[in-house]
Amino acid sequence: MRTPWYRDGLRFRCTQCGNCCTGAPGYVWVTRREIEELAKYRGISVDEFGERFVRKVGARYSLIEKAGGDCIFFERGDGAGGCTVYSARPTQCRTFPFWRENLASRKTWDEVGDECPGLNEGHVYSLEDIGVIRKGKNDAAGK
Repeated sequence: MRTPWYRDGLRFRCTQCGNCCTGAPGYVWVTRREIEELAKYRGISVDEFGERFVRKVGARYSLIEKAGGDCIFFERGDGAGGCTVYSARPTQCRTFPFWRENLASRKTWDEVGDECPGLNEGHVYSLEDIGVIRKGKNDAAGK
């Protein structure tokens, strides 16, 4: 197996700027377990959470969005904005920016960095750390 271009690790620090949570419409995929964890975090039943915050897309589930595409759980504010479910956020959010497509090349990583002020800043994640995070076993911004 070929050694990835990021073999020496990558720097990342989540600034909670919201650039990955806002903008064009898309999907934040959630599993049944994640829905249960988010419902518990919000202090509501799984059924209520599902009715208020989840949509079915084919055979999968995604969090709903606000008009314009922003994540339903992202709030803008002067210093008080950010993800309102940060500690319970889904794996898709926890593993950003270490997604396969973002790690395809140095060029694609740098292109993501054009939108994400936390790329190439903060904690150095080793190749091993990145592998663990990509499997959803760890929190990319938890350092």
